[in-house]
Amino acid sequence: MGRIGHVELDRDALNAILTQFSQNASIMDIVEVTDRGVRVRLAVDDRHGRPGGTVSGPAQMTLADASAWFAILSRVGPKLLSVTTSLHIDFLRKPEIEALIAEADLVKLGSRLAVVRVTISNEGADEPCAVAQVTYSIPKD
Repeated sequence: MGRIGHVELDRDALNAILTQFSQNASIMDIVEVTDRGVRVRLAVDDRHGRPGGTVSGPAQMTLADASAWFAILSRVGPKLLSVTTSLHIDFLRKPEIEALIAEADLVKLGSRLAVVRVTISNEGADEPCAVAQVTYSIPKD
C-alpha cells in the first residue's frame, strides 16, 4: 500500500505511461506530481467543444478520470490494472475552449481502494469549472 505523501512514480515515469497506454497522449500532459497527487493539463481545441463555446462534459470527465488514475499510480507504482469503480462530477461553470488543468488530490489511499478529488479549471483561471470524486479499485500485488 502506498502512502499519500510518498511518491513511487515521478512526472517523467507517469508521462511515459501516458504515452504508452493512452489515446490522449498527444493532448494530455502530467505537469507536476504534488504533495497530495498530480496536476494534469489537457490541451483543448474545437474538437472538445459544444455549442455555446464550452468544453464538453465527456472531455472533462476523461480528464478527471485520467488525473485520478495518475494520482494513484504516482503513489502505488505501476499498478496499471487499477480501475475506476465510481466517478461523480459536478459541472460548476462554463469552461472556455482553452486548456484545462486538473488538480487531482488523494483523499484516501487504501490497499484496495483509493478516493481522489479532482478540481478542473481553465488554465490560469481563479475559479473551477468542475469538481469530481473518483474511486478506484487497486489490484492485489
